[in-house]
Amino acid sequence: MIHYNKKLKNLARQLRKNMTEAEKLLWSRVRRKQLGCRFYRQKILGDYIVDFYCPRARLIVEIDGGQHNENKNDRSRDEWFSNQGLRVIRFWNNDVLRNIEGVIERLMEEIEKRIG
Repeated sequence: MIHYNKKLKNLARQLRKNMTEAEKLLWSRVRRKQLGCRFYRQKILGDYIVDFYCPRARLIVEIDGGQHNENKNDRSRDEWFSNQGLRVIRFWNNDVLRNIEGVIERLMEEIEKRIG
């Protein structure tokens, strides 16, 4: 089981209240099991907060802006998640905002791969 850093609880709550437009759009398409499994937003996993998490598929979805381009912290973080048996998929803000159907299709493919 992945530990939960309680010190991040207030920050996660703030991030849920102040989602980006891309996060709001994706949330509107994955909430309430619309893709067949439950997603959480701004979920604490270990010492990190991820944008979206689907426990059944052990799938993390990150929505990135320009600040994440070649970010070394993202690589070490993704490696930690991988060592926990989690898969991380990243989408750019613009991809979500301009091609939400393509993003949803990609998510559905990954969910199908992971849970059959």
